[in-house]
Amino acid sequence: MAKAIKIKKGLDINLKGKAAEVFVEAAKADRFAVVPDHYVGITPKITVRAGDRVKAGTTVMTDKQFPEIRFVSPVSGEVEAVNRGEKRRVLNIVIKPDGQDAVETFAVKPVAECSGDDVKALLLESGLWAYIKQRPYDRVASPNVVPRDIFVTAYNTAPLAPDFDFIVKGEEEALRTGLAALAKLTTGTVYVGVKKGSSLSLPNVEVVELDGPHPAGNVGVMINHIKPVNKGETVWTLNAADVLFIGRLFLTGKVDFTRIVALTGSEMTERGYVRTTAGCTIASLTQGKTLPGNSHIRLISGNVLTGTKVAPDDFLGAYDNQITAIPEGDETDEFLGWAMPGFGKYSVSRTYLSWLESKKKEHVIDARIRGGRRAMIMSNEYDRVFPLDILPEYLLKAIITFDIDKMENLGIYEVAPEDFALCEFVDTSKIEIQKIVRSGLNLLYKEMN
Repeated sequence: MAKAIKIKKGLDINLKGKAAEVFVEAAKADRFAVVPDHYVGITPKITVRAGDRVKAGTTVMTDKQFPEIRFVSPVSGEVEAVNRGEKRRVLNIVIKPDGQDAVETFAVKPVAECSGDDVKALLLESGLWAYIKQRPYDRVASPNVVPRDIFVTAYNTAPLAPDFDFIVKGEEEALRTGLAALAKLTTGTVYVGVKKGSSLSLPNVEVVELDGPHPAGNVGVMINHIKPVNKGETVWTLNAADVLFIGRLFLTGKVDFTRIVALTGSEMTERGYVRTTAGCTIASLTQGKTLPGNSHIRLISGNVLTGTKVAPDDFLGAYDNQITAIPEGDETDEFLGWAMPGFGKYSVSRTYLSWLESKKKEHVIDARIRGGRRAMIMSNEYDRVFPLDILPEYLLKAIITFDIDKMENLGIYEVAPEDFALCEFVDTSKIEIQKIVRSGLNLLYKEMN
């Protein structure tokens, strides 16, 4: 019988614009890119030049610290540009597809015949290692460490999140194969979090049923409730949608970066799922599918809590399978602002009378901060939406002052910025909490390594 985790602390933000469980047509992308900033913790070393021909699976960059970690082209075509920013920092490697679908082939054996070293070598060579993250530090996993356990989340509770059970239809074998390969990489257990009542059949792994408000589907909730990470321990985490890449590789001997992306949000006129390839342009997904007036629309690669603001000529995030379109709010003027009764406005703190409305009401929320930044207020508001057995306010203060002993005692090794997304949303002080946590994890990594 599957384990079950039910949380009560959290918050479901009921937004307008959930994707219908149907596939919609999208424009064919004319550019793809590998973006180093999508992969936390790597320092890119470029291995191609503009004009080089590549296949899907051809290495385009490596990590300077761990050269064995490769990053590959998602499509076949020609390297159009290696774009750099200040101090020659690599912004992206742009590839123009040729439509030939040429693919690098890799020598694979059935998973049952592979050792852990065989699986690791194949994932490193094929560029799929980058989809494995580690905790502590929430960064691309070190290939020199054997994880205590591996945690995979197949349930997303974020606002307007895609339904993984819909995404995986027809690819159950790839999922099971990918999980079997991951099991070779640890001496511990592979835990897979699914929604309560999921029909997924996943043998040879520990299935965990997740229930409750967001962030019930976060991998951090699983880790904290099943087996917290102590100092000196390492666990790996993956999104189940990325496990499909691994399963396809072992089934076919080729990399297949096909990704199903949900088009969501109140400003999206056509909502559903699009079959595309990782690294595609945002425009190829949203063209003709957003309300008129793009200058007043916030496009987000990911969800509204943890996603990244993007423009049409930017590229889909490496780990993202959702595009969200919400109002920017920059053209909105309100008479008396917060002093009005606020009928129809979303309110967590009951500032507006809208809290009396049905919880089933779908809200349209724009991208405005709605307040000014001020000192952190110890009002217990974080704890109401934070289901981990951690004191969020005290941990944040320890990170800000960079008190390593306190950070360790308060659980820094098992958290990631996404675990604090709801704290940031409800925060009356408008503090960039996720940014603080990311900065703290990066500094701690440098200090401890």
